[in-house]
Amino acid sequence: MKLGLDCFLERDYSLVEKKRVGLLSNLTGVNQSLQPTIDLLYQHSKVNLVSLFAPEHGIRGDAKEGEHIEFSIDPHTGLPVYSLYGQTRKPTPEMLENIDVVLFDLQDIGSRYYTYIYSMAYMMEACQEQNKTFIVLDRPNPIGGLNVEGNLVEEGFQSFVGLLPIPNRHGMTVGELALLFKHEFGYQCDLHIVKMEGWSRDRLHNDTGYAWVPPSPNAPSLDMALLYPGTCLIEGTNLSEGRGTAKPFEQFGAPFINGFELAQAINRLHLPGVIARQASFVPTYQKYNGTQCHGVQLHLTDTSLYEPFSSGIKIIKLIAERYPEHFRFNKPTSGHYMFDLLAGTDSLRRAIRNGDLTSFFTTSKKQSEAFLKQRSRYLLYS
Repeated sequence: MKLGLDCFLERDYSLVEKKRVGLLSNLTGVNQSLQPTIDLLYQHSKVNLVSLFAPEHGIRGDAKEGEHIEFSIDPHTGLPVYSLYGQTRKPTPEMLENIDVVLFDLQDIGSRYYTYIYSMAYMMEACQEQNKTFIVLDRPNPIGGLNVEGNLVEEGFQSFVGLLPIPNRHGMTVGELALLFKHEFGYQCDLHIVKMEGWSRDRLHNDTGYAWVPPSPNAPSLDMALLYPGTCLIEGTNLSEGRGTAKPFEQFGAPFINGFELAQAINRLHLPGVIARQASFVPTYQKYNGTQCHGVQLHLTDTSLYEPFSSGIKIIKLIAERYPEHFRFNKPTSGHYMFDLLAGTDSLRRAIRNGDLTSFFTTSKKQSEAFLKQRSRYLLYS
């Protein structure tokens, strides 16, 4: 298999020859030998790399989630690094005035909540407005390209964890998403996709032969990525989602939970492809910092059967019902519950509170089926 980056360096660099190039990337932009895209392009005799753009977590991936990134100079290349996760999330005309082409090389995680794809969307919008060319160096979807699950973001619930109407698990590569964004959502820039060679939709990351480079500080493994479409919703509650531990989004809990009883209750749900095990942990930051939490760790037994979104929701509903005096959705800080922004709707929170998920799941199934048809026009791989 070859990444879009490798194909670009071998033959497609003519797209940027004699042009001034900007690069939106971070630590996940590497080739099979784990050499950074930034350095490979900077050293390439046919590429005139003049500026860098940093998404959430920074250009070298050392910033925490939600931490604002400031303008800086990259110490390895001496190039200016413009932040797309600070004062602005959309590149300004000044950031783009000295470049002709923007390259995008970021590893997405396959879930709607990840901000990298919205940094891509904003860059596409800015390139359209400033008449710049935008080139995506495509990468695999680490959790595969076959399965799609979840509801679409509703009008009024757009945010940087759910900007566009795509499902929680979208099953698309960043190149395919760029095509979708252009033709369905109006991001009409001059777009080019450098395709991968040898990737197929049934392949997970561990089928590619490439090392796992964490897309963000709390994404240490493929198991985390496979669970994330469901367990990310825990961020919007008063449960610890495992941040500040070795297994974020794989384990979760709170001081008020009995982990042994919860593990048994989850396993009685007979969720396909997963088993829950009692776990105790002490987060080193964020929720319950320094406080012992009890809960569970989810262990995947069959990734082809596991349905992360619906499973995560059923687990949250179970906890809400077992601990009604303690469980809470975190209160809004700016108009919306964080849970609603992650869910892309307030109907899921209300369904959990009402104890009946039937209507929500019926709606989300219809929406994901409609999305499957919509996305089919933009798939680059079989």
